[in-house]
Amino acid sequence: MATHCPYCALQCGMTLREEADSVSVLPRDFPTNRGGLCQKGWTSTELLGHPDRLTSPLLRDPASGELRPASWDAALDRITSGIRDVQEQHGRDAVAVFGGGGLTNEKAYALGRFARVALGTRHIDYNGRFCMSSAAAAGMRAFGVDRGLPFPLSDLGRADTLLLVGANPAETMPPLMRWLTEQRERGGKLIVVDPRVTATARQADLHLQPLPGTDLAVANALLHVALTEGYVDGEYIATRTTGFTAVKRTVAGWWPARAEALSGVPVADLAETARALGTAGRAIILTARGAEQHAKGVDTVTGFVNLALALGLPGRPGSGYGCLTGQGNGQGGREHGQKADQLPGYRRIDDLEARAHVARVWGVPADELPGPGVPAYQLLDSLGTEAGPRALLVFGSNPVVSAPRAARVEGRLRDLDLLVVADFLLSETAALADVVLPTAQWAEEDGTMTNLEGRVLRRRALRPPPADVRTDLAILAALTTRLQTQGRAPSYRLVHSKGPLLTAGTPSDEADAADPHAVFAELRRASAGGIADYAGISWDRIDATDGVFWPCPDDEGPDSPRLFTDRFATADGLARFHPVEHRPAAEEVCADYPLHFTTGRVLAQYQSGTQTRRVAALRRAAPEAFVELHPDLAERLGVADGEPVRVRSRRGEFQAPARLSPGIRPDTVFAPFHWGGRARANSVTNDAVDPISGMPEFKICAVRVEKA
Repeated sequence: MATHCPYCALQCGMTLREEADSVSVLPRDFPTNRGGLCQKGWTSTELLGHPDRLTSPLLRDPASGELRPASWDAALDRITSGIRDVQEQHGRDAVAVFGGGGLTNEKAYALGRFARVALGTRHIDYNGRFCMSSAAAAGMRAFGVDRGLPFPLSDLGRADTLLLVGANPAETMPPLMRWLTEQRERGGKLIVVDPRVTATARQADLHLQPLPGTDLAVANALLHVALTEGYVDGEYIATRTTGFTAVKRTVAGWWPARAEALSGVPVADLAETARALGTAGRAIILTARGAEQHAKGVDTVTGFVNLALALGLPGRPGSGYGCLTGQGNGQGGREHGQKADQLPGYRRIDDLEARAHVARVWGVPADELPGPGVPAYQLLDSLGTEAGPRALLVFGSNPVVSAPRAARVEGRLRDLDLLVVADFLLSETAALADVVLPTAQWAEEDGTMTNLEGRVLRRRALRPPPADVRTDLAILAALTTRLQTQGRAPSYRLVHSKGPLLTAGTPSDEADAADPHAVFAELRRASAGGIADYAGISWDRIDATDGVFWPCPDDEGPDSPRLFTDRFATADGLARFHPVEHRPAAEEVCADYPLHFTTGRVLAQYQSGTQTRRVAALRRAAPEAFVELHPDLAERLGVADGEPVRVRSRRGEFQAPARLSPGIRPDTVFAPFHWGGRARANSVTNDAVDPISGMPEFKICAVRVEKA
């Protein structure tokens, strides 16, 4: 059966074959990965029958405090009575929903609809806020649209110069490296900006190694050089953009020597990078989490967007700006309503016309839809407080490990009156829940995903889930039914492609709400006319091709593999420059906390590690967390390789073995964030957030390191 890998946003094509007692993974020639998979993809089916798998609901016993198996009726009744009690005492916004960037489009859409219609709460956000939100906000204000790559992935192989900023695809999405290999074999130049000598940086022709938090200074300096050396495209700027004059004034003050003093990147390397971009026939600039996960992440990405626009790159084949989206459905997950400020189709929830359109599809009065909620960290930090939500439903996320200042977030979760977690493994967050609901895995349900190119793909069910396990859609449908019977939710009004609106209260109502095909049919109508328009995308059309690129408004019309060829998605069709100034990190080093701390990923693990830490081969490849130190720093601290060290910040501490590497700056410490417990790196990270995107400052804070 042809399907896609359950992990990153590359969404590699694969084939599954079911045998007597196992499911094997076979290669599949698909455009994004051309048959290749990383170790995570090859071992992805091992979790389907894993002994840690949740196979029945769990309820916390009030007497013992332990989670014990229960029936679905008991679990759902506990949830609905808890929701009823909380909302009667504290109002509708006292219940919140937290989603995930790995949910299918259908589930992300249904989750947003459930929160706003069934619960009537404004409080919904998702863990994608911690991943791509800064690039999304920068793309929206510059281009009028947010799509990770506004061009096909194959363009990477055609670029004469490729600049990767804060990206390490050799470890985060290895099959993408085939395109980078092709690019270099064609004679192209690869330049990587990263504080560490990563696996990707080792393959680069040029590696810029800035101090964490100074990428914006580097971006402004590169544009300064491009201006002084005559690399900018004046005709493109005049005919396709607006606002360049203010940016030109700003970058005039960012001469290379100033940027070198701040970032540590040599003037010669800045000049070589600007020259490579400015003289290339085709050039691409890509950002990822290293540039984005800062309290100035939107401005940092905007600095590189400004550079791309000044060089005339967006809209040209083999050229442009793009973001390497991380989570499996990080793109689609932020398009259809599980973000605090959005409705389906990437519509703004405070837009009256958008509200009216979606309300018509949902069959509710527009003025009954809640307004905007708050971004993820602000939501999590308000849980259990007097003014915040008292109940939380979590689908597809593990914030106890993945959130910044994680010990504080864990405490907030413990303060709730009701915590519900839907998952297929007992994550660190699920272990705190009052109710745990077992969900289907990726190979047990149908649906769609949208990869980093904006290509909508089909995920197919190889087999049904275990007998007492339900899909997320079935769970949401069952909860809505119970809330309806208690007078807490409007009727279902799912829109079908082959029939009228469903009549509420019939047995088929709940079944259809749990049917991903029916949900996608409604999603198409709800997204019609929006920025992310899926109206012309059907499952049949996806099946007949290698996916369909949005926007695609018409059944018979073309899709959009390449954006910005003629105009941008703004009112006048012009891209917007925005002047941006470097500013220091939210927390700077001092005598007590003299080192910069940054986080990231490793090849064999994924996200909070709930899945990958349970796969034997991946656990052997990356068995434990570590703290990467420069040998000079380790010598000053008296720390040997492999010796346990403690990393402390103003917010908390974690402990892991030291790993000495000359590939990291002597003033910087690195740790992966895939582990919980004592090795939880996010115990120390800073919860300062970007004022536009709500992105926390994961990538830099001040710490001290000592022997454990």
